[in-house]
Amino acid sequence: MHRRLVVPSALAASLLLAIPASAADYVPGASGIGDPYYPASGNGGYDVSHYDLRLKYQPATDLLEGTATILATTTQNLSRFNLDLGLKVSEVRVNGRKARFATSGQQELEITPATPLEKNRTISVVVRYAGKPSEVKIGGWTAWQRTPDGGVAAQEPESAAWWFPSNDHPLDKATFDVSVSVPDGTQAISNGVLQSQSSRLGWTRFNWRSNKPQATYLATLAVGRFDITTDRTANGIPVLNAYSKDLGDNAGAARASIERTTEIAEWLEEVYGPYPFNALGGYVPNVTSGFALETQTRPFYSPRQFANGANASIVVHELAHQWYGDSVSVDRWKDIWVNEGFARYSQWLWSEKEGEGTAQELADYVYASRGADDPFWTVKPGDPGPDDQFHVAVYDRGALALQALRNEIGDEDFFAILKGWPTEFAYGNAKVQDFVTYAERVSGKPLAALFDTWLYEPVKPAASTVAAGVSARSWAAPASGAERPVRPKSWKKIAETNTIHEHEDH
Repeated sequence: MHRRLVVPSALAASLLLAIPASAADYVPGASGIGDPYYPASGNGGYDVSHYDLRLKYQPATDLLEGTATILATTTQNLSRFNLDLGLKVSEVRVNGRKARFATSGQQELEITPATPLEKNRTISVVVRYAGKPSEVKIGGWTAWQRTPDGGVAAQEPESAAWWFPSNDHPLDKATFDVSVSVPDGTQAISNGVLQSQSSRLGWTRFNWRSNKPQATYLATLAVGRFDITTDRTANGIPVLNAYSKDLGDNAGAARASIERTTEIAEWLEEVYGPYPFNALGGYVPNVTSGFALETQTRPFYSPRQFANGANASIVVHELAHQWYGDSVSVDRWKDIWVNEGFARYSQWLWSEKEGEGTAQELADYVYASRGADDPFWTVKPGDPGPDDQFHVAVYDRGALALQALRNEIGDEDFFAILKGWPTEFAYGNAKVQDFVTYAERVSGKPLAALFDTWLYEPVKPAASTVAAGVSARSWAAPASGAERPVRPKSWKKIAETNTIHEHEDH
């Protein structure tokens, strides 16, 4: 018989491991994820992996009833944690047990589980809730638009709190199952693939699945009466477009634009690499707003975007976001250039492809059209501030930065960067500096000064300081009486999309 000898130090260590953490070791998760632009957005202490939303919506009354099951992993010892939701909650369960809950502020749902949650634990949270989304105001605005036949959730930088509880910030992405019951004759449109639908007792349930990580503001829901078209890309990705039956005179132009989704997506694959998601499409509800949004797999378009006729350029912009903005999302909202500068530059590349003006010609025109005293140049696309997050300078000056980069490093490295970046950071988040570092690695050139000039300096860059390879003649402001660069043919359609992120209610 052998006795095991336990030395005192080892015994003490084993006893320490056996002692459970005291209550003092468990603390509440932060009520914000740490974004300086939106301190209340998101929450700390956990990371969500999946949202399962089971909803019922009555268009006649705007009543939304929901049960959300959230799967997450704790990132600290938690005594309490928050979700973001503006609707009224009736019950919360954590790991199957009833939890105490309270509300604070305009969107904080504070949840105290029956027992504290240790770090790195997988948890399930079930929230039962109901309310009328159109009556919910957070910060004085709403992300929910009622329509004559239903309602729509689509906004940026936040929209989830009006229809489901979440960790509402792009830094915490998750997969989604969205199941929505609506009255027969009405449809529910969401992200991803329509897995199934069934009818019972006057109600039809639509089951949608988005199987790649998705930011909460990119989740969307539209209830109404729609005409549906379907297709498949050459690679077999299902395409579903939905058009409200009540688009009036904009119906034809909307269809003429969005039915080019497959064509445009296949062209974008040549520029940015394989399409990153399991579905494709777009939808146009009968809303009165004028913006569009890159809701994942299925962008939202307002009918007013087509008031002047068909415009494929807006489809290019929103589909480009599927790579730049959706698959690779901002780390903090100050990094918005990694979304919008590239979506605008995609419009310039489309113009080049269509023979309606090269990206260089568009850059020349933008530069020459803005005098040195134009406030446009005071906006810093690399960190514009929350009030200027969607300023046209983030788009146009942001695209100028990319043209300057292209001229500095040449087409071979430039297009390698455009295609490599979405793969390098696929389904994750990135900062502006991450892109600068990546571009320097691929090109082998120091680029910090170039990006500082175009993204951070609050003045119009002088022609003499523009990156090498760009002629001072083409980028210099024209002398008095001199002829300005000719306006490219595509400019009008591109400029019509300047309102796409002017969110009237925000």
